[in-house]
Amino acid sequence: MYRFLAIIISFLMILSSSAQARQKDLELSADSAILVEATTGRVIYEKNADEERPPASMTKIMTCILGLEYLKPEARIKVSQNAAYTEDSELALQDGDLISAGDLLRGMMLVSDNGGAVAIGEAVSGSVEDFAGLMNDKAREIGCTNTNFENPNGLPNDGHYSTARDMAKISMYCLQNWDFRDIVATQRETIHWLSPSNHSMRVENTNKLLGTYKGTTGLKTGWTIAAGGCLAASAKRGEVELIAIVMHSEDTVTRFQDAAALLDYGFEQVTSIYGVSKNNVDKKVFVRGGKQATLEVELADDLNYPLLRNEHRQNLTVEYNIPRVVDGGIKVGDTVGTAQLKYNGKVVASVPFVAKENVEEGFSFSSAVVSLTEPFIDVAQDFLLLLA
Repeated sequence: MYRFLAIIISFLMILSSSAQARQKDLELSADSAILVEATTGRVIYEKNADEERPPASMTKIMTCILGLEYLKPEARIKVSQNAAYTEDSELALQDGDLISAGDLLRGMMLVSDNGGAVAIGEAVSGSVEDFAGLMNDKAREIGCTNTNFENPNGLPNDGHYSTARDMAKISMYCLQNWDFRDIVATQRETIHWLSPSNHSMRVENTNKLLGTYKGTTGLKTGWTIAAGGCLAASAKRGEVELIAIVMHSEDTVTRFQDAAALLDYGFEQVTSIYGVSKNNVDKKVFVRGGKQATLEVELADDLNYPLLRNEHRQNLTVEYNIPRVVDGGIKVGDTVGTAQLKYNGKVVASVPFVAKENVEEGFSFSSAVVSLTEPFIDVAQDFLLLLA
């Protein structure tokens, strides 16, 4: 499912990147910024969104999702000397400390602990270098095209960079994970150590939009002298969730002002989300050369599209592109066509149809009948369905 999500995110963000006619000039101090709808990636606003810049501690968004995907929450992580000696360790981690992956991930994200990010990377991959390779592999899988990570925390490195657009893609991907959502939406937390026993620390999220901006759901701050003020911010009001990315804002205060301005603009512009639920679309195709004559297919994901002011739902149409007949030898999850959402005839969203079942290659009487009647399959379909 995540692979399909990555494809959909990239497709929609590419489609939307040229749709800038409606955006107004916003007073932003950030040199790069982007605002996207969180489920589809439709771009609502962008400013130099493809300029490569240091992402600072927004890097930890990727570190966190990989930690969640590769480590169990109860996994015991021993802090190495390398992690303990990393600069700006707000958790004051010490060489030899023992802490669960769940607590370390929360502490790392809430207070932006650099040493904690190193400890997570080492726990997942054995070394910072190998973990950076994993981060880059994941970035490419998500659809990032202008990102390279050299470390898990975002400390300055000439080869460590991303773009506002790529950080939006990463944020969209991560928000599909409910454990990630829970972490980045937490305003305050007590972090507990396994060793020294009974050691704990009360921490507060560096994302000041939590508790001050209505509907904030995450995500992560960043700051270095080179990167300036950075922020990935998400917020949800009603059915609409938005992601704002700002990079190289003037300081640690203006990044919040910039993000809030972007989110305000987005909630003014997005009026509704048109959706086709994958649970409401089931189709059948016929099978030639298979051990059964029909195959059930379904949408890989919901088909959604945010409508902006001056856009109207009646201009949307849904088109299902599914072959009438396919060959046997299909496995669950194989792509068997697409569903396209069009606005005034232009494709604005696309989701693949995938097989719901395995159909082995072979012979069956009903499948043989499919082969014989294929030239006039539309006429014969009712009869074939009775045979199936």
